[in-house]
Amino acid sequence: MKTNWEELYVLSEHWKSDLLFYKDDLRFLHHLIDKYFIWITKAENLAMVKDIKKNLLKLGQTCEDLLAKVGKHIIQVGYLVENPKRQDAGVFALEHQHLEQEISNFIKTFRNNRKEVFTITEYIMDSESFYTIMAPQEP
Repeated sequence: MKTNWEELYVLSEHWKSDLLFYKDDLRFLHHLIDKYFIWITKAENLAMVKDIKKNLLKLGQTCEDLLAKVGKHIIQVGYLVENPKRQDAGVFALEHQHLEQEISNFIKTFRNNRKEVFTITEYIMDSESFYTIMAPQEP
């Protein structure tokens, strides 16, 4: 099988762009949680938020690690575009597949965590009665 290194280079740049988007989205999710964290009064809700924050921090670290790997990967693909007959090309193709799987797993985990953040936020807002706490009081 002949590998098209130019296509892999473009794909790797897309991965980088996607990961930067997920990094920004993680920042938003942290902000969303922090916005309501101070109003939580129930221990069960506090525990849920702590768990999701821990998961988001771990996911953020995974995102940073993947961004670093993709950055190195882009450089390596660039070398292969310039010299496609390098001896390590086969090994690199396997590494590319492995990185693709890591990114796919990250995206699945990210989507599940994002959904969980919104579910927990909605549950907490309902159970903590934020609307009555934050509603303007009549004189």
